[in-house]
Amino acid sequence: MATRVVSLAFDGVEARRVDVEVQKVGGPSAFVLVGLADKAVGEARERVRAAFAGLGLALPPGRVVANLAPADLPKEGNHYDLPIALALMGAMGVIPQDALDGWAAIGELNLNGEIAPVAGALPAAMAAGALGLGLICPEACGPEAAWAGETAVLAPRSLIALVNHFRGGQILGAPRPGPMLDPARGPDLRDVKGQENAKRALEIAAAGGHNLLYVGPPGSGKSMLAQRLPGLLPPLTAAELLETSLVHSVAGLIARGALTRARPFRSPHHSASMAALTGGGLRVKPGEVSLAHNGVLFLDELPEFSAQALDSLRQPLESGEVTVARANAHVRYPARVQLVAAMNPCRCGAGGLGRGACGKAPRCQQAYQGRVSGPLLDRIDLTVEVPPVTAADLALPPPAEGSAEVAARVAAAREIQVRRAGAAGDGASPLNARADGAWLETIAALDAPARALMSRAAEARTLTARGWTRTLRLARTIADLEGGGPVRRVHVAEALIYRRVGPGAEGVAAPGAVWSG
Repeated sequence: MATRVVSLAFDGVEARRVDVEVQKVGGPSAFVLVGLADKAVGEARERVRAAFAGLGLALPPGRVVANLAPADLPKEGNHYDLPIALALMGAMGVIPQDALDGWAAIGELNLNGEIAPVAGALPAAMAAGALGLGLICPEACGPEAAWAGETAVLAPRSLIALVNHFRGGQILGAPRPGPMLDPARGPDLRDVKGQENAKRALEIAAAGGHNLLYVGPPGSGKSMLAQRLPGLLPPLTAAELLETSLVHSVAGLIARGALTRARPFRSPHHSASMAALTGGGLRVKPGEVSLAHNGVLFLDELPEFSAQALDSLRQPLESGEVTVARANAHVRYPARVQLVAAMNPCRCGAGGLGRGACGKAPRCQQAYQGRVSGPLLDRIDLTVEVPPVTAADLALPPPAEGSAEVAARVAAAREIQVRRAGAAGDGASPLNARADGAWLETIAALDAPARALMSRAAEARTLTARGWTRTLRLARTIADLEGGGPVRRVHVAEALIYRRVGPGAEGVAAPGAVWSG
């Protein structure tokens, strides 16, 4: 008779049931593992054998078969050691078989019988609870799994502690959830002198969740401004915290169950590959765009990223999720991010105007900025030139407004958006940056002067269909920062200023162009 213990396989941020069945059969002594297991799972046989030896146990004589069902579901990772060991103990009579009923298990075994931490404890606990089961996980993962709420959790340090618990020798207590960390105090906008236009764009981007691109020479403060965006954003809501924590749990980024309501801020190096940005690899880990879910993805030196890596972000920026296609499965991760990017105007960084101008302008600028595709730039709502900081700017006293004051206005604008979406119902987006269709037409209804200005911009070939939609969203956010009144012509005019793409490109406004009339 086979002994069965439930485990879980991860499919993105979701966990699917896997039944680990162990049975002793006749034949020469062998320990066989079947069920479409990868190399890490296959090596569990030796880890289980060594862990048993550390407890003074030997594998039963004859052939032992461990089956991971369903057989057509790929099994990846190091977390199947513990359920295989428990099922084998049940078959050997070390643990009463009925004691394993009602539990799912994940965990890696050390050779001395201790249970090592694994990734994915939070989604595993939630999936176990949905199946009406408790979860057995490593001691280090207990505080993380305890965040699942009503799910019963056992978090033993070693196999012997778990055996003693099930045999009644030493009962394990339920772990407590890890701490909820306060967001760390980040850099303040008060440190930035000058760059008032860039600060204004940062405030608009924070208020509506819009994508933002800074273009300027080295040392103008582009990265400095971007790093201050998290300090302007409100903390994660309860739903957003759960979504974000699930991704970080699968990636193994939650230490001792500690969660935080601070929005993620990811800043990958420009040498990052497509798989690093969007996810992939041997076990399809989440990429940077998913690790930044509900937060900010900052790409510094934007043209230095490979074209393939940048273009792989186009679909996630539109849909809010990334799909990694494999031969036998499609793995989905959430990827609803706010993209902030920074770039020099050309390779030498000097640009084409002013002191120290590039001698190869404008050809150098066109070639360098042309490394970023038009479709990707079309997904960026605000493109802002950041001029060099002058000596006069540096001599000024610190600005009167810092991050706290700007964050208060951002919070007020976002509250307007949340109330508006709540009154509408029907799953309306709470942020302007994701409003579309009839909902966008409703909240950004334009009067005659504003619509005339938008039409002139479209006729001048400066707006694609996507650009029209994103300009409406931007104008709605600008109006919300003024109290949430109707979208007027002045709001559309300011929004159109930020829809600049590329120096002198055909059909788009050149840097410095301002829509008027």
